[in-house]
Formats: sequence, structure tokens, C-alpha cells
Amino acid sequence: MDRRKAEPDPSIRNGMGQALMYGEFASVGSRKVRYAVSLTERDLAIQKITSAPAGRSKVVLNLRDCVGCRAYKGNDSTDTGAYFSAYFYPFKRRWMSSGVARQRVEQSFRVAMVQDPHLNLEEAQRWARAINEGSARHRTQRSGAHGEVRRPCRVLLLLNPHSGKGQALALFNNHIQRMLHEAGVPYTLVITERQNHARELVRELDLSQWDALVIMSGDGLLFEVVNGLMEREDWEDAIQTPLGVLPGGSGNALAASIHHYSGSQPVSSEELLLSCGFLLCKGLVSRLDLTSVSMASNQRLFSFLSLAWGFVADVDIESEKYRHVGAARFTVGTLVRLASLRVYRGKLAYLPAEEPLSSKTPNGHLTTLTPSSPELGPQDNLLVPLDQPVPMHWTVVQDEDFVLVLAMYQSHLAEDLLAAPASRAEDGIIHLMYVKAGISRAALLRLFLAMEKGAHLTTNCPYVVYVKVRAMRLEPYSPKGTITVDGELVDYGPVQAQIHGSLARLITG
Repeated sequence: MDRRKAEPDPSIRNGMGQALMYGEFASVGSRKVRYAVSLTERDLAIQKITSAPAGRSKVVLNLRDCVGCRAYKGNDSTDTGAYFSAYFYPFKRRWMSSGVARQRVEQSFRVAMVQDPHLNLEEAQRWARAINEGSARHRTQRSGAHGEVRRPCRVLLLLNPHSGKGQALALFNNHIQRMLHEAGVPYTLVITERQNHARELVRELDLSQWDALVIMSGDGLLFEVVNGLMEREDWEDAIQTPLGVLPGGSGNALAASIHHYSGSQPVSSEELLLSCGFLLCKGLVSRLDLTSVSMASNQRLFSFLSLAWGFVADVDIESEKYRHVGAARFTVGTLVRLASLRVYRGKLAYLPAEEPLSSKTPNGHLTTLTPSSPELGPQDNLLVPLDQPVPMHWTVVQDEDFVLVLAMYQSHLAEDLLAAPASRAEDGIIHLMYVKAGISRAALLRLFLAMEKGAHLTTNCPYVVYVKVRAMRLEPYSPKGTITVDGELVDYGPVQAQIHGSLARLITG
């Protein structure tokens, strides 16, 4: 009997709303095992048909956790049945943990309503289409004003095989390749071969072929992609290409930030990869702030994550030798640097976020900075040239001894370091923190331990200063030191930065 029009079993739809579709299908593993399947606006409910009391064997999966569903024929040419498989990544309790993380759930069924294989395939396709449409409705409802990537989304995926522990390609093959297939996302994989390969590639790329650029690496590869896009003559259009991030390195700060923005509990390693893969498959797009960073050498870069001087920058660069241990490299590097704490002398100036956005010179005239590459990128209208004094309404920290200066525009500095808990991808704010000399090693260690939960700004440590700014300037006086932008080493010397709100687009969910 064809059960497509049969009244749904009340035990299936109880508490879930009106069922839109109902059917009884065999298990893929055993045709003797059958399931009652019901689809509502919100859920897919599966209940094993058994003599046991109703509800004991029922599984309810929310369509917001579904990345896709597909219908297909069996491999056996004599099989008249057809099949559909739905792929979900719901939150589940982690083993021996009070936390939750996304875990893969596949539900597959055999459709054999009649002896005609074409009609069975049509029925399987009807179910797959309805499940995909239900998932898309949830995606549209959540996207709000941000929008989503074009469907089907043509993805160029750039992967650095040497990032982190050198396992990015294996992680892609074990997890992401399958997820993209489940979500029906066509992609082209490019494995980078050298430093700046991705930067050169996107600088010359015909972007009309792609709906999104996805980076699977640490934060360094995204730094290349962002700057390659901003070096194009058509940078204003190019930087609007949605960017996706999959953690495959040791830092993975932006990936951790994206996961944090989704409101999910902290995770790391492969659990973070599954979360970011799920968000990528959903394809919701948010705006992303970029910060223009100018140096005395006339070099101008665009940064999506951070600007650091002192302790944090030292650890980032000096821990490269421990890259083989993955994210633990930063823990090792922190302990090594704590044992021999350095102090740097310099001057820090900044424009507080609540100050007016106009720039004034000491004589009171409005001015704008002529960028080192004026034909490319947005104007830094809050900055004056590095050889001129900062505007009068800026705050200046004069001749101070610093342990570190850290400017953040995302929430995370690493997978397990919530450095700017108030940050959002498009808040138009540089979250500036600096630590003055005099802090003890023990207090500095406590600061970074508290940063794991984003509690470091509530420790009331007198040596720690935090302020929200829109522009800043750093002038090191110490002859030697390390400055990093997005974890990448840059020229040591005077540097200044201005945030440009919502300049890029980021796939975040």
C-alpha cells in the first residue's frame, strides 16, 4: 500500500506540530527493520516500528542541524527500490564531559512503495527535496540582514598542507570532503606549494568563477588571501567575495572566533573543525572588519585578527620551533618566555572609540592620511602620516615600559584564548590591551590562564589596561623587538592602524 497520503501516526507528531509528510520505510541495512518517518516544519522524526511502547525508539532531529539530503538508486541493478539519506550535525554530549559539540548523524531509508523503480526514485527525491527545503527555511530565517552565499555555491578551497602538525589534508579528506558532498557544495581544491602562493593566486584570479573562497589552514593563509584581494585593482569588488575558514593550523584564532560568535560552547581540534564545516555548509554571511596597518617602510597591510608587540608577538614567532605539537606550541612558548620576561620601552597612542571620528592636527586643522599605496584600499581618514604628531584628541601613553601591547578585532587569539570577549566580527572596534612593566611572572601567568575563559579583564590587575579604540599608533624605542600582524612577522619600527568596519564578508552562521 502507498502510505504517502496516510494519516501520520499520532505518536510521531505528538509535540512536534503538524506533520507535512509521513511514510514507512525499510532500513538500508536490513529490509526487515522498518521505520515510521515524519517531517514537520521543524523536525524529522524517526521511530522504529516495533511492539515496544511508543516513544522509546524515537529519534527527533531538528532541520536547523541538517546540511543536506540526497536521493539515489541502489548499486544492485535488480533492486527496484530507491534511497534517501539525510545528514545532520546536532549538538551532543561529549564523552566524559559536561560540554556539547556537533557530531555527525546520518539517517538513510529504502523506498519501495511499488515495483516501479522510477516511481520509487521519484518518492525518494520528493522526501530529499522536502528535507532540503525545510533546512533552507531555517537557514533563511537565521540569516537576517547578512544574507547567504549563492546556491549552489562554487567554492575554491585553498589548503596549506604544512600548517599546524601537517595534518590539514588528512583532516580535509576525513571530514570536510564528506561534509561538502552531503551539502551539495561543489568545490575545487588547491594545495598551496609555498609562502605567498595563495596571495599571488587570488591577486590574479578570475573571481567570477567562484561564489566563495575557503581557507583550510592556520590564520597565516587567510592573511595571504585578504592581502591578495586588497592588492587587486578591483579590490572593492574582490573583497566582497565571501571568505570561509576551516581550522587546519596551530592558531586557528578566526575559526575559534567564528565558533564563538555562533553562541556555541568552546571546543577545539576536530570538534572545532566540524563546527566550522557545518557553518560553512549553511553558508550564512556576516560582515568582517579589516584593519589597515601602515609602517615606516611605507608598507601597508590589511589585518583581520591582531596587531601585537612584546610578549604575545615574541611567543608567536619564537614558538614556531614547536609547531609539530600543534596548538600546544603557544603553551610551551608562553612558559619559555615567562622564564625570561622582557620589557620594551615605547610610546602608545590611540583614538578612543567614543571620540569623534575626524582627525585634527595640533594646529586644529582637519587632515587625512595619504596611504602608502593610495591607489589601492580605503583611505585612512583617522590617521596622519607617521612622521607627524598624532591628532590632539588622541590619548597618548608617553614613554612607558611595556610587557606587551595587543590590539584585537576578533574574540580569540588562539583556539583556547578568548582575548577580546566583547569583540564581534563587525563591531568596528579595535580592542586594545596593554600590560605595563612591573607585573610579576606569576601575575602574568594568571592573566593568560584567565584568558582561556575570557576572564582576564576582570582580574583587576593594576598593570593591565583595556580600551576600545578605532585607531592607534605604536612607536617602539627599544632597538630590538618583534611586531606581528595576524601572527605574521612584519618590519620592526613605528606602526599605526585604523579599523575599517564591514569591509569584507565572512561565512559565519
